[in-house]
Amino acid sequence: MKKPSPAIEDLLRVMSRLRSPRGCPWDREQDHKTLRWHAVEEVYELLDAIEAGDDHELIEELGDLLLQIIFHCQLGKERRAFDFEKVARHITDKLIRRHPHVFGDLKVKGVDQVWANWEKIKRAEKHGTRHARPSALDGIPKHLPALLRAEKLLKKARRANLATKPPSRTKTTRGRLARELFDLAKVAQSKGWSAEELLRAEAQRQERFLRKREARAARCFH
Repeated sequence: MKKPSPAIEDLLRVMSRLRSPRGCPWDREQDHKTLRWHAVEEVYELLDAIEAGDDHELIEELGDLLLQIIFHCQLGKERRAFDFEKVARHITDKLIRRHPHVFGDLKVKGVDQVWANWEKIKRAEKHGTRHARPSALDGIPKHLPALLRAEKLLKKARRANLATKPPSRTKTTRGRLARELFDLAKVAQSKGWSAEELLRAEAQRQERFLRKREARAARCFH
């Protein structure tokens, strides 16, 4: 593997110093588990920067997300389990292995075939290990927000040509509402839309409306 760039080397060195006996008390107290939600928060802040189209904020948030990766690599290095180089090599090798149509001789006809081949390679890689995925529905992160999880489940089911006949409807109001929400995600996906993005856009529209009403009410009050 090529030697890390000076910028990466500096970042690794700073992170090591922060974790050293003479480093930062807060950084020294952290472990993989205490950091887990920080990474989630940084991803959402990155989404905000992308949607804003603000390159300055994009640089800022990408850096914050990179810090989370570097932090976990430092913790892994201290445990003698892995380090940044091992993580970078792993993802590089995986990208090459899972793109035989780019780095090999495989011919593909479109994105759907690329995805199908990706899943096939991934299943073969994990076969016989504790990470094996015998089901086409395996591999959906359990901490995904509910709407995104529903979308992911529906997408995997569609690609696996699984029947989509719904289970019997529940009789409770709570259960019916849950089912209706899932059905709406299904309708959106059938049209090539993201239910998550649709709901986010509508929530933003409603927020703008409510803020205008709030401002008008404040002017009237004064």
